[in-house]
Amino acid sequence: MNKLMMSALIAAGFAAAVPLSMAQTANPSPGAAQGQHAKRFHHDKQAFSLPSERTEARLAYVKTALKISEAQQTQWDAYADVVRKQAKAADARFQERRAKMAANTERKRPTAIERLERKQQFMATASARIGERLTVQKPLYAALSPEQQQVADKLFAGRGGKHGGHRGGHRRA
Repeated sequence: MNKLMMSALIAAGFAAAVPLSMAQTANPSPGAAQGQHAKRFHHDKQAFSLPSERTEARLAYVKTALKISEAQQTQWDAYADVVRKQAKAADARFQERRAKMAANTERKRPTAIERLERKQQFMATASARIGERLTVQKPLYAALSPEQQQVADKLFAGRGGKHGGHRGGHRRA
């Protein structure tokens, strides 16, 4: 019985000590907290922090996996140019959002109407991007051999997953 009481007291002591130790290590200044956040998540020096930084590596991988021939090079170039252009546009949107967040010091939540309007704008832009990609991807796909098309079906397929494959992961070319 004494051992049970002693272990219960020790466990209670640890349970009380953890929040106290966390409170002592907290940074009191907001700037220091942001610095810690940036260090922890490597925002300042993160490899591939912008979409365009991943694009060339992804395009090289896809081209190699598809084994693009000389006869298919024209269709590949058209596809790659659109992917690069869309990645640069994504960089601009990302930088714009980052600047807006930095300038918004009051952190006011958007209204339900504002959220719907943002979603509508996002969906319209996404639809335009898909249409543009489809315009160049169809001729490329048609120029591929049946074996290459099987590889393309895997490479160009969406990832699915928890949030439709686009949140929290890397986008694919």
